[in-house]
Amino acid sequence: MAVSSETDWVSRFADEVIAEAERRAPGKTIVCASGLSPSGPIHLGNLREVMTPHLVADEIRRRGYECVHVLSWDDYDRFRKVPAGIDPAWAEHIGKPLTSVPAPPGSPYASWAEHFKAPMIAALAEMGIEFHGISQTERYTSGAYREQILFAMRERERIDAILAQYRTKDKGASQAPRQTPVDEAEAAAVEGSGAATEDDGSAAAGYFPYKPYCSACERDLTTVTSYDDETTELAYTCVCGFSEVVRLSEHNRGKLVWKVDWPMRWQYEGVVFEPSGVDHSSPGSSFIVGGQIIRDVFGGDQPIGPMYAFVGISGMAKMSSSKGGVPTPADALEIMEAPLLRWLYARRKPNQSFKIAFDQEIQRLYDEWDALARKVADGTALPADLAAHARAIGTAAGPLPTTPRPVPYRTLASVVDVAAGDPEQTLRILRDLDPADPIESLDETRPRLDRATHWVTTQVPVEQRTRVRDEPDAELLASLGDAERESLRLLLEGIDEHWSLEALTTLVYSVPKLRAGLPADAKPTPELKVAQREFFALLYRLLVGRDTGPRLPTLLLAVGAGRVRKLLDA
Repeated sequence: MAVSSETDWVSRFADEVIAEAERRAPGKTIVCASGLSPSGPIHLGNLREVMTPHLVADEIRRRGYECVHVLSWDDYDRFRKVPAGIDPAWAEHIGKPLTSVPAPPGSPYASWAEHFKAPMIAALAEMGIEFHGISQTERYTSGAYREQILFAMRERERIDAILAQYRTKDKGASQAPRQTPVDEAEAAAVEGSGAATEDDGSAAAGYFPYKPYCSACERDLTTVTSYDDETTELAYTCVCGFSEVVRLSEHNRGKLVWKVDWPMRWQYEGVVFEPSGVDHSSPGSSFIVGGQIIRDVFGGDQPIGPMYAFVGISGMAKMSSSKGGVPTPADALEIMEAPLLRWLYARRKPNQSFKIAFDQEIQRLYDEWDALARKVADGTALPADLAAHARAIGTAAGPLPTTPRPVPYRTLASVVDVAAGDPEQTLRILRDLDPADPIESLDETRPRLDRATHWVTTQVPVEQRTRVRDEPDAELLASLGDAERESLRLLLEGIDEHWSLEALTTLVYSVPKLRAGLPADAKPTPELKVAQREFFALLYRLLVGRDTGPRLPTLLLAVGAGRVRKLLDA
């Protein structure tokens, strides 16, 4: 599916990237890039760093061009702080590369970096996101960047002069009021990036864009004291008391400071497209400074780099991972199918913020998604919506797995809630949804059923779960007036011939009309709406002991005709 550049933001960026790539190096593989630091849980805000270039690269591939999406794992970054919930003894590792820090207690992975990379890699695979992963630890320690490092050191005065322009601006900016992050996800993103405020290489002995990790303690608490361009001998001291002289032409235990490292990588990889978060796009930040360094020092071109806005979370207070962190893509994929999660990113321009729902709002999102699928099927979807849907359900490599019978998410959640997860009960209720075309196996409703089940069991508080009464509420039944008794009689009288989701919906809404002497298809008046609400509240009190609950037609199917009669027969 190649779509017009007038259709959506992905197509417009694809147009720009293809044109820029042809200008730079006609016929070469086009490179789109992302970068992630596995310093902790990689959250849903970080996912935008990957989704944005993924969607653009995928569109480029759909058009028949060779395109690679490189994902740099910044696993050679320093370990900054011990997160909440981790043994404070891990503070001894602050300053070491993430790949040299032990994984959290109980982890099967060899390092801190691998522990946090693994769930993200699994989530990206489930979402159909193909990428070429690059470990910056491997790149630096193998000497792959040696020529670039030596070049940056030779050009350190020019780099220092560029940075000096922005250091003044940074000081001025620090006097300005800081914009408060809108939510915890945004705060974590600002804190987690770190790159925009990282040490830029200034030292008392001069400016040096390379920072070695100490050979004794492995930390980056080092200070370069001298460097000789001819011999490449670099002397440094460490706060641990160790000092040594190394030949940078042979030394592989250190890295360029971030504001030089990033533009160096753009040049090294030939990156044409890479987005950046808002924390990288202010004056003096990494993306702005990096653009000048790649042009004036490395002699290359800065990537096309849209700024992307933060991704918020609704209902995050219920998330177990909110203790010391924010929800990750893996968390989201436990309660929603991959196409829906892809769609949330595809339908919004990168500079538009949005929220991912972990609360009741997920039901509305699924309703919106299913409505779009119906419009796509009947040919009434708008071009931009059609494009976002196509990007959500598959990639250039093919379609993503789908649910054969996509029962509405809110219905599945209600069924799971009432059936308390019992497979036989769940199948009985689902089979009754449409007797003319019954669901014969729970597999027909998977994986959506599994996602709804996980949502109910992890996100709906126990006190809000539905518990059907075991015995009739004799006191309430005895207190009913004639009008209420007549309403229950009309419902029970029609229940057998209306035993399907659609028919029961018609029945429960028509009972107040029939009681008022109106036809079942009468248009609702304000008075009728009040009567319907009162009738529904009565049914909820008699069935589940409170004024609200799952949608009544679903609840009635879940309870079963016999038990409904037992609980409602006045």
